Amino acid sequence: MTDDFAIRTEGLTKFYGDRRGIEGLDLEVRAGEVMGFLGPNGAGKTTSIRLLLDFLRPTRGHATVLGLDPRRDRASLHRRIGYLPGELAFPGRGRADDLLRFFADARGGVAWTHVTELAARLDVDLSRPVHAMSKGNKQKVGLVQAFMHRPALLILDEPTSGLDPLMQQEFLAMVRDARTDGQTVFMSSHVLAEVQHTADRVAIVRDGRLAAVERVESLGRRAVRTVEIHFADPVAPDEFAVLPGVSDVVVSGPVLTCTVDGRLDPLIKVAARHEVVDLLSAEPDLEETFLSYYYHSEGAGDAARTGA
Repeated sequence: MTDDFAIRTEGLTKFYGDRRGIEGLDLEVRAGEVMGFLGPNGAGKTTSIRLLLDFLRPTRGHATVLGLDPRRDRASLHRRIGYLPGELAFPGRGRADDLLRFFADARGGVAWTHVTELAARLDVDLSRPVHAMSKGNKQKVGLVQAFMHRPALLILDEPTSGLDPLMQQEFLAMVRDARTDGQTVFMSSHVLAEVQHTADRVAIVRDGRLAAVERVESLGRRAVRTVEIHFADPVAPDEFAVLPGVSDVVVSGPVLTCTVDGRLDPLIKVAARHEVVDLLSAEPDLEETFLSYYYHSEGAGDAARTGA
C-alpha cells in the first residue's frame, strides 16, 4: 500500500457463525478525503469498523490502515486514529475534563487549549460528571476525544447520534475543517443527508456486502426530482410520458407535473416546442435517491464499484 490510501481492504470478511457481518469488502479510502460509509442498521458498517481497528478478527481477507497492519501495529496505529464508537460508554463517575485528560495523556499529550476550543464549539460543559450527562452531551464528549489529538484518520460510527440539529451542523463543520487540515475521515451513517455536504465519496453497504462506491455529486445527477411546467396553452400528456426517465405525468390544462429520474435534458427539449411560462424543479432528494437505490436495486452486491 502507498501513502495515497488511508484505508485499504481486500476481501475483508467476518461471519458470526452462519450470520454474515460483512463479506468480500474491497474498499480504498484515499488519504485526505471524507468517505461516507452508508447503509441501514445491520448492514455491516460497525463490523467493518471494528475489523479496521482490530477489535474483531476477520474470518478471511485483510485490511491495511495508515500503511499499517491493524493486528501487528495495533498500539501505534490507535495513537494516530480518532475513534468514536457507535455505542458510547464511558467508565467511572468522574468529570468530563478528567476523562479527557486521561485520554490526552494516553496519546502522549494534547494541547488543552484545543480541547477547550472543541468543547466550546460543541457547547459541552466539561466540569460535569459524564455519568450524569444526557446522551447528546456524552456524544459531544466522545467527539472531543476523537478530534482532540488531531489524528491522521478519524473513524466515526454514527457520529451525530443524539445531537440536536444545531450541533449536527457544527459537527459537520468540524469534519470540513479536518479535511482542510489534511486529515482523513471515514464516517458511517444510515442517513445520507449527514454526509452529502461533507463527503467526497460514499460507500453503500447492503446486507453485509458493498453495493457501490460513488462520488456524492453522481448521486445528485441521478436523483429523482419533481418538475412542474406551466405552459401558455394546454399540452398533451402522451408527448411527455414516453420520454426516458420521465414518469408520473399529470396534466391539468396548461400545467404539467412529472417525476424525472436522471437528466432533465429530454424533458426540457420537448417542453421547448411549446411556449413555457414557468418551470419549477424541486431540489433532488438525495436521501430518497439513496433509499430507492438501496432497497430496489437488483444484484446490488455485484454492482460495479463506480468511482472506486
